[in-house]
Amino acid sequence: MNLHQLRFVREAVRQNYNLTDAAKALFTSQPGVSKAIIELEDELGVDIFTRHGKRIRGLTEPGRLVLGSVELIMQEIDSLKRIGKEYAAQDSGSFTIATTHTQARYILPKVVQAFMLKFPKVRLSLLQGNPRQIAEMVKGDQADLAIATESIAGIDGLITLPCYQWEHAVVVAPDHPLLKSKAVSLEEIASYPLITYDTAFAGRNKIDHAFGLRGLKPDVLLEAIDADVIKTYVELGMGIGIIAGMAFDPERDKNLRAIPVGHLFGMNVSRVAVKQGAYLRSYIYTFIELLAPALNRKMVESAMSGAKETYEL
Repeated sequence: MNLHQLRFVREAVRQNYNLTDAAKALFTSQPGVSKAIIELEDELGVDIFTRHGKRIRGLTEPGRLVLGSVELIMQEIDSLKRIGKEYAAQDSGSFTIATTHTQARYILPKVVQAFMLKFPKVRLSLLQGNPRQIAEMVKGDQADLAIATESIAGIDGLITLPCYQWEHAVVVAPDHPLLKSKAVSLEEIASYPLITYDTAFAGRNKIDHAFGLRGLKPDVLLEAIDADVIKTYVELGMGIGIIAGMAFDPERDKNLRAIPVGHLFGMNVSRVAVKQGAYLRSYIYTFIELLAPALNRKMVESAMSGAKETYEL
């Protein structure tokens, strides 16, 4: 049994049982089609077609069941061809990234720009959510990869690799008293109304943990899911903010000042995650390397193959 035989059976039915027309449609000879069908019938031990002399006239009862199976098999073959065609064209296709607002707004623009210059035919999509949500997007095949902070590490079904380190910053008005402090302390920060991230985002657990260790309970006036909202309310004079350091841009945030506070809340690591066992097109490896130059294709493939990860920041 071979695919040619199955294809001939399907085409014979499509051409209203005219083997000459079936042969023309398949760019082969009529005797070859007839011989292949007979050989398939002999192998199966049943007649697929009813005949009048040498001409086929219709399907037998077992032939109807055979045709149903043939159609299913050929549909799967067509699907395999489409998959092969898509993945063979490594400079085109679709690519979906799931990430948080901070990554999408402050880290990815330059990376995406460089990527699109290399692969202008790729259709790139960005999906946003909290770390848990974007991890599920990758696991559910809604996205090819996720980018977030440590909270996506250790999730079953994902391979995660470190991209870069960052620290938090306190943002204040240009004339704020904290700017006069030589080394801002947790006690000083806790003495002001605080505006910071929602508990699902950007290392908030480290912020809470640091205050908790010192027995401090800061007055968290407002929680937000992105740094732009935090900075807006700080500008309004409602309190001081704690944001990811990369979210402060001196050129754009001229009405604010930033104080690095990694010494208080520790360093954070953003990670890239892909689904375990997934097939990554070549341009996805390129994107990962643009995001984190140390993560070359060999290293990513090694991690996906189950090797112990040795690359740490």
